[in-house]
Amino acid sequence: QVHLVQSGGGLVQPGGSLRLSCATSGRTFSLSGMGWFRQAPGKEREFVAAITGSGGNTYHADSVKGRFTISRDNAKNTMYLQMNSLKPEDTAVYYCASSRLSNPNYLPRSAYEYDYWGQGTQVTVSS
Repeated sequence: QVHLVQSGGGLVQPGGSLRLSCATSGRTFSLSGMGWFRQAPGKEREFVAAITGSGGNTYHADSVKGRFTISRDNAKNTMYLQMNSLKPEDTAVYYCASSRLSNPNYLPRSAYEYDYWGQGTQVTVSS
């Protein structure tokens, strides 16, 4: 059984920073691409960023490019999302996810490519 446990998040003022973490168990961590998604109230789930199992390749949505950085520590089975220069429109519940594909060099960008999800964590950007 695969488990993804998220931590981090909370309330921050515009321009501030937060870091989300996603600890994974039950799967060979370094073989699976990982990703972050978010969902704001009344909106569809949105892709935020993805990283290959090896950590050698990443992809960020245009809406967060240059502000957010996805990374992973395979020795700790943990993925991170560093969020800087936060804006009110970044307010959402953020979810981490683990890809169903066992390929350390594959970069999953679509929600259907993920089979396990974290519990979600609220990020609120407000003054």
